[in-house]
Amino acid sequence: MITPKETLLLVIDIQGKLATSVVQPDRLVKNVSKLLRACNLLEVPVIYTEQYPKGLGPTVGELKELIGQETPFEKLSFSCCGNDDFMKRLRSLGRNDILVVGIETHVCVYQTCRELLEFGYNVHLVTDAVSSRSEENRELGIRCIERAGGMPTSTEMVIFELQRIAEGETFKAISKIIKED
Repeated sequence: MITPKETLLLVIDIQGKLATSVVQPDRLVKNVSKLLRACNLLEVPVIYTEQYPKGLGPTVGELKELIGQETPFEKLSFSCCGNDDFMKRLRSLGRNDILVVGIETHVCVYQTCRELLEFGYNVHLVTDAVSSRSEENRELGIRCIERAGGMPTSTEMVIFELQRIAEGETFKAISKIIKED
């Protein structure tokens, strides 16, 4: 089971033109938004990346607002692990469980998950918070990540796993987030 003290959320390349060209873009942004709000409440750190932002544009505004003051790691490599500053930040946080969301599932998300697994991290792929330009590629990416050792999960499943107990003010706030459409 994951815990807030051992977990971080990695948001991969949900930006500009790319974010609107994937399968179910509204669902993607809605679920990532829920995860960001829950992680903020539970004090789970967030790292986010942007693939060639000069060409693809910045992170979706709604998500950027929830991420706050963190600076995106700009990258040209498909895997986030190809950015030395990203890897330094990841290691500095000392978290073993990585919740992975973003686009595209079969390219940047897949390659990042493979490398994180090779480095010994526990990868939890939030399957309703990843997407690609085609459903076929989205599903292929999910299957390949799972075969490589990534753990499939969902937005609701992972939020309740982090919360653990059904009591207190944090639980009430988490419940409101989950119930939103």
